[in-house]
Amino acid sequence: MPSSFKRPDWEQAPVVVIGAGLAGLTVALQLAERHRVIVLAKRNADEGATAWAQGGIVGVLGDDDSVDSHVRDTLDAGGGLVDEQTARYIAERSAQAISWLLDRGVAFSPDPTGPLGLHLTREGGHAVRRIAHAADATGKAIHDTLLEAVAQHPNISLRARWMAVDVITSRHLKREEPTRCYGVYALDIDAQRVETLHAGAVVLACGGAGKVYRYTTNPDTATGDGIAMAWRAGCRVGNMEFVQFHPTCLYHPTDRSFLISEALRGEGGLLKLPDGTRFMPAHDPRGELAPRDVVARAIDFEMKKHGVDHVWLDASHLGEVFLREHFPTIYARCLALGIDIARQPIPVVPAAHYTCGGVVTDLAGRTDVPGLYAVGETTYTGLHGANRLASNSLLECVVLGRSCADHILQSDPPANVDAPDWDESQVEDADEQVVIAHNWDELRLLMWNYVGIVRTTRRLERAWARIQLLRGEIDDYYANFRVNRDLLELRNLVDCAELIVRSALMRHESRGLHYSRDFPDALPVSFPTILGRAAHSRERRTDRQDRPSLFD
Repeated sequence: MPSSFKRPDWEQAPVVVIGAGLAGLTVALQLAERHRVIVLAKRNADEGATAWAQGGIVGVLGDDDSVDSHVRDTLDAGGGLVDEQTARYIAERSAQAISWLLDRGVAFSPDPTGPLGLHLTREGGHAVRRIAHAADATGKAIHDTLLEAVAQHPNISLRARWMAVDVITSRHLKREEPTRCYGVYALDIDAQRVETLHAGAVVLACGGAGKVYRYTTNPDTATGDGIAMAWRAGCRVGNMEFVQFHPTCLYHPTDRSFLISEALRGEGGLLKLPDGTRFMPAHDPRGELAPRDVVARAIDFEMKKHGVDHVWLDASHLGEVFLREHFPTIYARCLALGIDIARQPIPVVPAAHYTCGGVVTDLAGRTDVPGLYAVGETTYTGLHGANRLASNSLLECVVLGRSCADHILQSDPPANVDAPDWDESQVEDADEQVVIAHNWDELRLLMWNYVGIVRTTRRLERAWARIQLLRGEIDDYYANFRVNRDLLELRNLVDCAELIVRSALMRHESRGLHYSRDFPDALPVSFPTILGRAAHSRERRTDRQDRPSLFD
């Protein structure tokens, strides 16, 4: 190491966590007793996807349950592409994750007779009741509790309305060395100024890319920022073709993003056609409790077959008292929209919900770039395979968020280097924002029409061609005008759209969440789809032997 460099301590080189959802907050809290942490939230800190999660978090807790059973259900839902080692690692730590949350004051729904005094519910794809929940607003209960702890911690600086622009790597420093991460360029949205944040480690906890589709259950923050930044930094991404469409999003002219929790079907809600006929038993013997990909395709099929805009989810037979007690959020939200779910069915449609692929990481959150970590929906860990099992996502955030922090705690920060400041000398203020708005709408509509629940090669090729034209316009805009949040989000979305389409074109079969009319059958043997940038062209399907591993 050149003598001009010196080893900083973690006070000089904090950990920067990008994202204030469950994954990011878990990492921050686990680190904060020993390290200074900066958490960036590009909108208000309470606006991420975690707070929108209704169902719950998996915990292998009951006497009728086991790690093997949970792993088996995860493998079944994942369509043959789940990494069993990952699924077992996370399942084995599910009880610890629940206890960790309880220790921090999360108020799960109680049941004096239940394990740990908790009420457990059941969701599609699960063999038994193993979902810990806080009524039907689990994500909000968890998020509010952890967010309060983060806001009060003296070692954590929570910066709302700050958005990461790009990861600072060796390329920015013009250094001839293997690529590593030294920090992040971040936009202070209110000040409209890009700052250089030096970091001992950067953790991408930015959530998924649901906003790449016109209809989604995701909040406005879900623009694939972490996936796009990691890709541009040189990381591999995996399984981007597997986008989960939640079967039951509320169909209403003024509220198109409200999720109707899977737990409502878990407690006995029935899917019906306009004439009141149940249709799920004709598609799968598990009926309404089939995995999400099966239910979403069944609804899509029935809507097209009967020419209807939605189907009905009927829970009225469960009774008003039960619905008010177990689903107060859904009950109140629907009632405010004129739908009394105790007396009438709920109109529902599928909508983009969860990004099962993402940045390739190991079980410590390590990416291909040293010093750069990723956790949560931003990642591909092998847990979700071709389809995510319900309520595994919050569990993954806690388990791997903690293991990510533990790895950082055991690591030394990088050498102290000076990254160049953000250069705006060659750009100017945008003359009009209509270009961004138009491209945003066009991108999301073409992804919905051509890269949705059911795909064809011709649709994917049309999407690819149009994405290339949009990319040219967006790159030109980015090169010539000062950045703002809308532009940065659009730039990240077009990267994610391209990755989804490239991955979908490579998969010549139907499996899990990827269904192609041109290749309707599953191959006897299949592997994850991995895209890499080592030579700016490397892309392949592979087993996961060449990826970084916690067990190396």
